[in-house]
Amino acid sequence: MNELFLISVSGEDRPGITATIAKLLGDWDVDVLDVGQSVIHNHLSLGILANVKTDTEEVFAALRVETEKLGVQIRFSPISEESYDQWVDQQGATRYILTLLARKVKASHIAKVSEVIAANGLNIDNITRLSGRVPLGDSDETSKACVEFSLKGTPRETFREQLLAVCADLDIDVAVQEDGIYRRNRRLIAFDMDSTLIRTEVIDELAIEAGVGAQVADITARAMAGELDFKESLRERVSLLEGLTEEALTKVAGRLPLTEGVEHLFETLNHLGYKTAIISGGFTYFGDVLKEKLSVDYVHANQLEIVDGKLTGKVLDPIVDAERKASLLRELADQQGISLKQTIAVGDGANDLAMLDVAGLGIAFHAKPLVRESAGHAISNLGLDSLLYLMGIRDAEVLEI
Repeated sequence: MNELFLISVSGEDRPGITATIAKLLGDWDVDVLDVGQSVIHNHLSLGILANVKTDTEEVFAALRVETEKLGVQIRFSPISEESYDQWVDQQGATRYILTLLARKVKASHIAKVSEVIAANGLNIDNITRLSGRVPLGDSDETSKACVEFSLKGTPRETFREQLLAVCADLDIDVAVQEDGIYRRNRRLIAFDMDSTLIRTEVIDELAIEAGVGAQVADITARAMAGELDFKESLRERVSLLEGLTEEALTKVAGRLPLTEGVEHLFETLNHLGYKTAIISGGFTYFGDVLKEKLSVDYVHANQLEIVDGKLTGKVLDPIVDAERKASLLRELADQQGISLKQTIAVGDGANDLAMLDVAGLGIAFHAKPLVRESAGHAISNLGLDSLLYLMGIRDAEVLEI
């Protein structure tokens, strides 16, 4: 005799509950076909899909006696063979991970995101908190919270568009990735520099030193928004810097404002052995400063021509534009002997889109509207270390480092 049951146990958590129930089922030679357990604020929820091969009433009676002693509730739900076979047939079906990021997660956030999930015919298998335990009180400007949804099914083509609308309304970020082996085995992470690793555009800072700040800032903004050809706009801006001294470069390098979460992110990535790269349309002079400060493995950027301690107003070839950024990411992946699916790319400008597109995970970070809408994923409300959540890394795990 074989009968399938879902055994559900809930109540105040304490050591030994799972062991006691599993031992009793073992005494009756019960097969465990599926099992899941979670604890939320010291409250246990345990589910066991069991194949009972003997008198179920005797097994259930024994379980009731033991769970009563343990002070928890137990429930038995019969499962039909047809239902079980359908479940088995779904094995190997595509699954997705949806990551919800906010300064503080509210019920309204989960409600809106869950509504979109349901409207797309997706099922939520599991919800897990990745961020640390949240103290009571208002969230500050640098707090971060994250919950991760495990989804089953195939979303509609408009799924991402619907989620972007929710993000805009609620000031949250949502990323959706296919849950596969590459997601759990990223190896190389490439970052744009200006307005990504640092909260400024270096060329604008240099322009201020040269007295042409407003003129260069206007060209920069139009180039990053995708309104101008990057190469030509870069040459035009650099030409306005002719005569600027190397001392001015050193001065600007000394005041580069790091983006929120950058130091925490790199400390974690370096400790875990990830390879990191700066692939930037900015300048090597400043990329090298960040390489030293953050222990970055590779820097690829544009090189300013300096003669007799002054800028000539020229940038040396090859210029790192959108196509070269994507090419450099491919080269680094080949150099590391990894698949592009094991890479992550992060940037904010239109010249980052090609790189974001070829990466296994491309993230538009505090990006211009065009970039945010075109990229596969976006972080617009939290610091750069929230990238760790998209990699499935919990705050509790980082605390162990």
